[in-house]
Amino acid sequence: MVRFGYTLMTEQAGPRELVRFATEAERAGFDFEVVSDHYFPWLDEQGHAPNAWSVLGAVTQATERVELMTYVTCPIMRYHPAVVAQQAATVQLLSANRFTLGIGAGENLNEHVVGRGWPPVNVRHEMLAEAIQIIGGLFDGGYVNYSGRHFRVDSAKLWDLSEPRVPIATAVSGAQSVGLFAPMSDAMIAVEPDARLVEEWDSLRRAESAKFAQLPVCWDPDREAAVRRAHEQFRWFAGGWKVNAELPGPPAFAAATRFITEEDVAENIPCGPDVDPIVAAAKPFWEAGFTHVALVQIGGDHQDGFFSFARDHLLPALRRAAGH
Repeated sequence: MVRFGYTLMTEQAGPRELVRFATEAERAGFDFEVVSDHYFPWLDEQGHAPNAWSVLGAVTQATERVELMTYVTCPIMRYHPAVVAQQAATVQLLSANRFTLGIGAGENLNEHVVGRGWPPVNVRHEMLAEAIQIIGGLFDGGYVNYSGRHFRVDSAKLWDLSEPRVPIATAVSGAQSVGLFAPMSDAMIAVEPDARLVEEWDSLRRAESAKFAQLPVCWDPDREAAVRRAHEQFRWFAGGWKVNAELPGPPAFAAATRFITEEDVAENIPCGPDVDPIVAAAKPFWEAGFTHVALVQIGGDHQDGFFSFARDHLLPALRRAAGH
């Protein structure tokens, strides 16, 4: 059964608003919620970037049912993996075992702030593999000492741990990252509805695991207004993740997307008041084998109408189409 989620987009709303959105999304009937972990918004027009972990702590107390997840945290530069493990263990206890730690190799946009430069992707993958080993070791309990190429840990121990341990979901983009991270992870995260990724992931897993995807949408009663807003705030999405991971800040994204038109955005993001385009955009994910699809409603000031639309029309339509 496919589960449908809501994205707490830290780039487009402040912390108090995000906590309110979390409660409204739960009331609307979403199955899970994911939160982005950013130091910068993608574009100045989005205008926000509160700390995701602080928001998550509040969300655990404001919600009761929905599963929660970081989408995604980068445990290789801005955060040391031992710190991420402590944060995740704490959120899991606060949420009564509703939390999954979603991690990835990060973006220059958020990680450059600590002044360590930005390594190439193969090095970032090496760092992420070491980080998973450290985090997993801490989740297992006891003292952890680690000496790797990129990280050192000296007698670290988590004193407050949940049972069962926090699941780890890792972002992948191709065969190389699947081969590296599938044996080390509990679930998969990907941005494209690529059945080959799912098949390769499953071939390396002994047990079935969740596969998470994300889909941006821009609901609005006025389709033209939705297209304008999607272009203003989400045109960065057209660059693709290989490009997006390398750009250093909002001015770079503004420059890189200056020739992206409203028509370009509307071709790639469902915009307007209708259910059918969103269902059509989501369908390739579950057909490829994804088990979880998190929706992003574009525009921090345009969430309340979306929750009513999702409750009354969108979620029932998605579940019917997915064969629920």
